[in-house]
Amino acid sequence: MNNSPSQKIWKRFKANKLAFGGLLFIVLLMIAGILGYLMIPDQTPYANTMHLQLTNKKPGRTFQFLVISRNENTSETGFLEKMLYGQNANFKSIPITSYRKEGDVVYAREYIGDDEQAEETAYPLVSGANRYSQTFWMGTDIYGRDLYSRLVLGIRVSLSVGLIAVLISLLIGVSLGALAGYFGGKTDAAISWFMNVIWSLPSLLLVIAISFALGKGFWQIFIAVGLSTWVDVARLVRGQVMALKEVEFVEASKALGYSTSRTIIKHILPNIAGPILVVASANFASAILLETGLSFLGFGAQPPMPSWGGMIKEHYGYIVMDAAYLAVLPGLAIMLTVYAFNLLAIGLRDAFDVKSQNISV
Repeated sequence: MNNSPSQKIWKRFKANKLAFGGLLFIVLLMIAGILGYLMIPDQTPYANTMHLQLTNKKPGRTFQFLVISRNENTSETGFLEKMLYGQNANFKSIPITSYRKEGDVVYAREYIGDDEQAEETAYPLVSGANRYSQTFWMGTDIYGRDLYSRLVLGIRVSLSVGLIAVLISLLIGVSLGALAGYFGGKTDAAISWFMNVIWSLPSLLLVIAISFALGKGFWQIFIAVGLSTWVDVARLVRGQVMALKEVEFVEASKALGYSTSRTIIKHILPNIAGPILVVASANFASAILLETGLSFLGFGAQPPMPSWGGMIKEHYGYIVMDAAYLAVLPGLAIMLTVYAFNLLAIGLRDAFDVKSQNISV
């Protein structure tokens, strides 16, 4: 029994081990991004719990904490809300080096440094568990926050910006490219002139200009990145539509009196879905790089929202010190994510057999 075209495409894609590995890595990132707060130690919104005494602690360090007060008015969130937005802490704690209890009073020494010892201080005994430990598997940042928790939440920023930006670029690029390729003439000339103008502008400068117009913020970056990456899609769709509009099934559609929109949407675009997916995958990687660059420059996700580019901005000065991992780890996350999407684009290109159509990834 012959395999369907989709099965053949899937087999060719799986044959490319690197591309399949890239897809698995992206799937794991998506799972981690969706679960978010459920798989990190610091489950407060944006993983923003600060302990300034624990600034720049090495990966793998474990510290004891003493709960010194509780806020009984903090409500417990549901499972889904906690997964998406986190849970406000209902207590305040401090890192300690020693602990002893006498009646309703707890005597503890607050941690103030590896080579220093604080005076013993008395604290009232609070209800519930009043002591716990936490291991910082990837260390802490300059504000004493758990770096692992913020790296995981940074996945959401990068993937969501990439997804929304790609959807915006597909909407604009496919629409303009299809119109230019199908109608030709003055319509093609006008749209091609506009595409060449946008194409001539450096992407990062264009995104910065759009960000200035829209303002700083998380949602503004979606639009800014999307408006700067649609030209690749439009140029590809224009060329593909120009090549397909003279073939027999398009001529038959015209002869049957079908509308132009139906001819383009139902007969032409499905036949160029493969090349569009290839460019969309490559644009996903470009969108992530643009977002991290903007966050590094201060135009992207604003603190305290964790962003990989923002983490590099906060810690790049430590690259020449003994805490280079603070900038290297988010940089490595960016590199691996972009590499995975580029591998996916190459795998899709091979699977759809579009090498001869001048699609660069």
